Amino acid sequence: MQIFGVDIGGSGIKGAPVDLDRGDLAQERHKVLTPHPATPESVADGVRQVVEHFEWTGPVGLTFPGVVTGGSTIRTAANVDKSWIDTDARALFSERLGGLPVTVVNDADAAGVAEVSFGAGRDRSGTVILLTFGTGIGSALFVDGVLVPNTELGHLELHGHDAEKRASSKAKEDGELTWEHWARRVTKYLAHVEMLFSPELFVIGGGVSRKADKFLHLIEGIRAEIVPAELQNNAGIVGAAMRAAKAD
Repeated sequence: MQIFGVDIGGSGIKGAPVDLDRGDLAQERHKVLTPHPATPESVADGVRQVVEHFEWTGPVGLTFPGVVTGGSTIRTAANVDKSWIDTDARALFSERLGGLPVTVVNDADAAGVAEVSFGAGRDRSGTVILLTFGTGIGSALFVDGVLVPNTELGHLELHGHDAEKRASSKAKEDGELTWEHWARRVTKYLAHVEMLFSPELFVIGGGVSRKADKFLHLIEGIRAEIVPAELQNNAGIVGAAMRAAKAD
């Protein structure tokens, strides 16, 4: 069975049909740049470009980089335009996609659902936290495989700032930090999250998961097991499609 998944990020909008039996992309993904400003209308146009690239006509699952309540209403917009707040995202995307059935879910929650079903969190009990390091830091919290939605742990305070302002991949790039320097910031962040939730497992996702060999060994003093996401930066696409299939 195939369902289309789209992952909306602060820097790119990417999507592809997903093979839900394998938990992997059925075709090579297509990506367009996230527009700036990332208003609802401009982002919806980008989503339409991605979906139309595949001439897709079925259900579409979409992630959003912020809190999504009721499967539709946007409550936060840290890394996109503030005009997203209180937008009915499901109605907007469905209209822009010519009436296709649409499901909307928090981006990190989608990635977590995929990893717990098909990736690094598969068959793991207890508390599992997936953290996506990208433009910001997204989080997905699971207890015995059950998702606690919209946790937004990237906005925990770390040294007087939102943690994602200090420890995201964007913070590394903007500050031209070495892997060693950035890993120290990530360690402090993980220690803070661990103090609050005592997870058995951290899964590190987002684009930086492709480079896990450059920094995971530099993270010390964390009691939880730390592993890279197996689906890497495709996890959001897969999780979005999974949610759309469940809604369908």
